[in-house]
Amino acid sequence: MQPWDVVSCPSGLLMAAKIKFGTDGWRAVIAEDFTFENVSRVAQATADYWKAHPVAGAERKVVVGYDRRFLSDRFARRTAEVMAGNGFAVVLSDAPVPTPAVSLAVKTQKAVGGVMITASHNPAEFNGFKVKASYGGAAETEMCQGIEEVVDASPIKWTAFDHALRGKAVTVRDLRQPHHAACRKLVDFDRIAKSKLRFAHDAMYGVGAGCFEELLAGTSCVVTTLNAEHNPLFGGVSPEPISRNFARSAAWLKEHPHDLCLVTDGDADRVGGMLGDGGVLTTHQIICLLLRHFVVNRKQTGRVVKALTTTTLVDRMCERYGLELVETGVGFKHVAAEMVRGGVLLGFEESGGIGFPGHIPERDGILAGLMLLELLATERKSLAALVSSLGKEFGPFAYARLDNAFPIEKRTSLMEYCKLNTPSKLLKSPVTRIQSADGVKITAQDGSWLMLRGSGTEPILRIYAEARTPADAEKLLQVGVKLTKQV
Repeated sequence: MQPWDVVSCPSGLLMAAKIKFGTDGWRAVIAEDFTFENVSRVAQATADYWKAHPVAGAERKVVVGYDRRFLSDRFARRTAEVMAGNGFAVVLSDAPVPTPAVSLAVKTQKAVGGVMITASHNPAEFNGFKVKASYGGAAETEMCQGIEEVVDASPIKWTAFDHALRGKAVTVRDLRQPHHAACRKLVDFDRIAKSKLRFAHDAMYGVGAGCFEELLAGTSCVVTTLNAEHNPLFGGVSPEPISRNFARSAAWLKEHPHDLCLVTDGDADRVGGMLGDGGVLTTHQIICLLLRHFVVNRKQTGRVVKALTTTTLVDRMCERYGLELVETGVGFKHVAAEMVRGGVLLGFEESGGIGFPGHIPERDGILAGLMLLELLATERKSLAALVSSLGKEFGPFAYARLDNAFPIEKRTSLMEYCKLNTPSKLLKSPVTRIQSADGVKITAQDGSWLMLRGSGTEPILRIYAEARTPADAEKLLQVGVKLTKQV
């Protein structure tokens, strides 16, 4: 093999898979569309985009990381080969690593960008290619579209991996420890270390496994990691931190109570959780608990940014605390764009993505877990009591979500139908607002709302609802289901 080679586009390339970036990168089924050839095509397009759009102050360097999915390490290596072949210095993770660790490395090493090979919370048959911008956050829509536009615009250039290593075009490094060190500095680590908290962590077989054991080693905290082994099939469930995927861990916690159980998704950038006995703790409750902690205990202020599908309890809290609230489309890249502008206290999305000030404009499930520990160590109250106090202080709220298989080709027609045929009332309360920039969201006078939106990565329609009681939230979901049947 030559030290470097140029692979010409094959004659059948017109039949090659169309590369389309979704909410957070390009994702596809392994061995169908997510192949070494297509990863090479996307990597070349990404390299072409960065060469055509240099970033002031950034080095000609790319950080590449990967998760625990089938062949992720090999896809990451192929990405590194293409980046090296295009003249970039490459920093490649030495092991599966959380996505925020890659984003942090991009920022601290002044790289032009980064690539994380992961499909995050998607089922095991998927893998993905997440692009990180020079500021250490998800690539904005403009960059993603720019990469799409230059796929196959030039032949694939690559440098054989072993040659790239010998020539130091590729350097293999530990990216986990710098991320751990940064997280420790952002919390009151001494308070956590002395708290004697018994903390469980369901890693969902993802890259978060072992992170909290390492972070809290030598402290008074007792850490138990569940589902820690490397299993590319994720135990038969999608590594998404939502309650329907917690059954086995919840049953274990009922027999072995802890103060808290944090749950991280496949690439550890999202957070979910359970009460210490396996009881329900929603991502919205986590979001609101942290917002209250930052205002009441940390005495911090700033703009609060939330995605459309996040609980309206955040709105009530911001009104009470006198905080400016910014609402964005779904996808953390929209939240990240606000964080880059500055002055943000916290950034949230319904799926468990939380961004913190003084860090990176990126969601971080590991840092979110430490912040929850800091909250418990500060308040010295049970998590159940803290959740209960939220309802007493800001009023009741209940959230529900339903994911239905739905043909992608029918989404546009459904959204148009919903915009033109919205109900005049939700649960007898008059509709006061209709938003259609990202799906269709219908809000009533009493704060109840219903939203329909297609997944950015799968042929799934998500129906979201929030009301004052769980029963009412379920009723709103059924209203959404009836709307889907009209197309």
